[in-house]
Amino acid sequence: MKSSGPAGILLVFITSERDMSDFIYMTDEGLQKIKEELDHLRIVERPKVSAHIAEARDKGDLSENAEYAAAKEAQGMLEMKIAKMEDLIARARVIDESKIGTSSVKILNKVKIRNRNTNTVMEYQLVPESEASLKLGKIAVGSPIAQGLIGRKVGEIVDIKVPSGVIAFEIMEISL
Repeated sequence: MKSSGPAGILLVFITSERDMSDFIYMTDEGLQKIKEELDHLRIVERPKVSAHIAEARDKGDLSENAEYAAAKEAQGMLEMKIAKMEDLIARARVIDESKIGTSSVKILNKVKIRNRNTNTVMEYQLVPESEASLKLGKIAVGSPIAQGLIGRKVGEIVDIKVPSGVIAFEIMEISL
């Protein structure tokens, strides 16, 4: 850990070595969405926070200026979010959708399953953690249901342990 910077300002740089397991797999669409959000934070939010700091600084004594302290804290939170997103982008690896087949369940496949207890039919797409949205029918590849489906084929019956117990699902269809 190193620190440097002008008097009164502490900059901290944490360095660590990465290995191949630190990659985060995502779709091109998901990566573009993160890049757009990062651009928004850099271009729109960062100048807003700087303006708030300048405004608060102009109000007088910084040692007792709560508005200045709040603006500096907001800046720190924003910079942390930007750093996390930059790290995410640096570790991102785009999944080549053209190499994904439908012979067995894999990430990015859409899977139609039937709950054997209730006969309810559901369709989910297995996506990276960062792109999961149950409202859109996208479940994280690390979720219990996705983990139970990966590698399975159409017609198989899979017992999947979920928080409420074990549920039997039949895989009805696999598509892209």
